[in-house]
Amino acid sequence: MSSILTNSSAMVALQTMRSISTNLAKTTADISTGKTVATAKDNAAVWAISKVMESDVQGFKGISDSLALGSSTIAVARQASETITSLLTQVKGKIVAAQESNVDRGKIQTDIVALRNQIDSVVGAAQFNGLNLVDGSQTSIDVLASLDRSGTSVTASSIPVTAQDLSIGAYAAKGVLAGSDGVSTAADTAGFAIDAAGTGTIVIDDSAAPFAAGDSVSLSIGGKTANYTVTAEDVASTTASDLVAVGLKKAVESLGISGLTVDYDSGTAGTLVFTNGGTADLSVSAQFKNAGSGGLGALSSIDVSNSAGATAALGNIEAMMQTAIDAAASFGSVQTRVDIQKDFVSKLTDSMKAGIGSMVDADMEEASARLQALQVQQQLSTQALSIANQQPQSLLSLFR
Repeated sequence: MSSILTNSSAMVALQTMRSISTNLAKTTADISTGKTVATAKDNAAVWAISKVMESDVQGFKGISDSLALGSSTIAVARQASETITSLLTQVKGKIVAAQESNVDRGKIQTDIVALRNQIDSVVGAAQFNGLNLVDGSQTSIDVLASLDRSGTSVTASSIPVTAQDLSIGAYAAKGVLAGSDGVSTAADTAGFAIDAAGTGTIVIDDSAAPFAAGDSVSLSIGGKTANYTVTAEDVASTTASDLVAVGLKKAVESLGISGLTVDYDSGTAGTLVFTNGGTADLSVSAQFKNAGSGGLGALSSIDVSNSAGATAALGNIEAMMQTAIDAAASFGSVQTRVDIQKDFVSKLTDSMKAGIGSMVDADMEEASARLQALQVQQQLSTQALSIANQQPQSLLSLFR
């Protein structure tokens, strides 16, 4: 049955044209935006995931900047530590030269003071963006390293960096080693050699100036170093000298030096007697460092202008060199870790971007082919609708 009121063919053609137009509009949008999921309307679940990942990518960009800043800060500290190690090596050469009797120790001391001032200059200049990791102003810093996501919970993780105190600092003499063999004029350094089967004495004496928490005494024996740091409990005791001497005795014994015995004389406050039971001579040097001085505070008390001072300085410089070497090694290790993390974050960010793209980016080859097909379909649907609209015209011939 034909009807002039209802044209079913035209309605079908019109619905087909509308469907094709909708698909054509979607394909055109994909091509213009480059995304197949540009809004939440396109695919709510995929859009939500992509937005979460995009926020993480933005966060990792900030982390990458943090790691770059941290790496530069650590690099400055490492370079300073290596430079200080080199300068201390030169100081050691001067001290070794001062062991000879027929030298001008005064001029050697002048050179040592110049090198000490240069070390102080290096420590002061070793800052990046105002942060100095070698002057004792910091104990540690954290370098932001990662964002750790667990479901909807996000936490930040950091790489800890331990600062190193290589400052010379303010040194306050206390005469702690007064009464020791080979004591210097400041009574804060002592040095002597123990012949085979010989003995030597170190006396810990805080009667002139009481200990403070953080004060320390180091002993260099046969190329090995033992340290003891005064605690608050030691300071509170009435026998602080004895406690420090006993602590230092244990530290020396832990070195395991063959043939060496250390006796503590409880009848004489703070007295340690070293006996060389081996066949080779042992060089012994002691250094007191007050809590207010820097990591290289002992450098300020080195004085090779006399024989006793030159002997004591030889052992003390080894401990300071080890401090600088340990600092450089520590900074080098943590800088390597930061650089590895920086490289990982860069690759992780690229992977996340690729993952987001695989979810929301349009396949341009497919979109191009689909566009051409839809354009042809649109032309055909237009032609079909035109034909369907002409069908009622044929009814006029029935009424002629």
